Amino acid sequence: MKSNQKLTVLFWHRKSKADNKGLAPIFCRISIDGFNVEFSIGKKVSFEHWDPSSKRVVSGIQAKQINKRISEISTDLDRHFAMLQLQHAYVTPMMVRNVFYGLPADHKKGNPKQIRTVSCNLLQLTEKYIADFQTMVTKGLRSAQTLRQWRATYNKIQEFVQHEYRNMDIEIKEIEYSFASRFYRYLTIERERVIGEAAAKKQIKNTKQILTLAESEGYIEKNPIQRFRCGGDDTDILPLELEQVRSIWEKEICLKRLEEVRDVFVFQCFTGFAFQDVYALNVKHILNIGLKQESWIIKERGKTGVPEMVPVMPIVEEIIEKYKNHPCRTVLGRLLPVNSNARYNGYLKKLAVLCGLDRELNTHLARHTFADMMLNVMGFSLEEVSKMLGHRSIRTTQRYAKVKKNKISKTWENVREKIFTPEGKLRTIS
Repeated sequence: MKSNQKLTVLFWHRKSKADNKGLAPIFCRISIDGFNVEFSIGKKVSFEHWDPSSKRVVSGIQAKQINKRISEISTDLDRHFAMLQLQHAYVTPMMVRNVFYGLPADHKKGNPKQIRTVSCNLLQLTEKYIADFQTMVTKGLRSAQTLRQWRATYNKIQEFVQHEYRNMDIEIKEIEYSFASRFYRYLTIERERVIGEAAAKKQIKNTKQILTLAESEGYIEKNPIQRFRCGGDDTDILPLELEQVRSIWEKEICLKRLEEVRDVFVFQCFTGFAFQDVYALNVKHILNIGLKQESWIIKERGKTGVPEMVPVMPIVEEIIEKYKNHPCRTVLGRLLPVNSNARYNGYLKKLAVLCGLDRELNTHLARHTFADMMLNVMGFSLEEVSKMLGHRSIRTTQRYAKVKKNKISKTWENVREKIFTPEGKLRTIS
């Protein structure tokens, strides 16, 4: 039943709460029948930018955004009040505020704790996250390579905010779902140096993680881009066939630097080590295990800290022996002569052309090739491949290694005679 109650919404500038920069918060007052309740809208402006008569911001770089927020709050409060009137015989200002904050109308606590009144900007929170991540890297709990990726994300968010909003930062409460799709479009189409779809989705995934942090910290009610899909439709990386790896390995190369790059790439194809891990390998990572004292390479992944262990295959042993007197081993203490990631991938492109391949080579392709060969050529189980790759979850391994028809065919050959007679009849199995 709808009553004759009237709602009044007033926005005012609380000068007594001004900070040392002269910025004071904007408050909203909900009044019904002489009773009222107040809350901060999470915005601050200086005295000269606030117009007491119109109750709006008249100047400043965020004037448009703040005024838009004020209008949205007014509309939301009117809507919630109208709905409450249909449900209750008498509506109080506290009931309206509770529903506005996503609480039950009869919530008793005075101050909703879901949303902080202190505002926070996107880059500001990203900086804080990176600083905390840096501390974990220092303590050996996180990878330095992942830290570099987070800093790259920060730079790309900063680029986008300046491009899209003509501002140095954006308040988290102002971010809407369209932020993700516009950010994705910027990275893949509009940016001067565009990046691939998978790389762009990684940046959005990281941004989504920051906004999830903002939600858990109480800066926003819910992550506005949570529903944006960052995975599931990624293009599978087609691994190299064993014959292609063999042709790369047997190719005569005159340029010494390119030959070293080729050897490191083939080493990756038969060990599955990622770039940062093969870069950090030394002789201490080679261990002799078991009664036969077989050689294994065992190392914790730099990215996850999960141990990865692979047997030293003859071709890997040959490459290790080849560089025993190389300066990389005698001077730097590294197992192989590995360039910087950018230079290494640059040489791999030249190597692909030299070997007559119709596709580019890169460090991550070698890891996918290893997973494919272990599963489909050598017959290791998915669980064993997962262990060799140092994955935390077998679900990750499933993205690297897909079961091929030839593996199914081999398995069928192994079990056919056990199940069926030469005439095709089912055998009696005890």
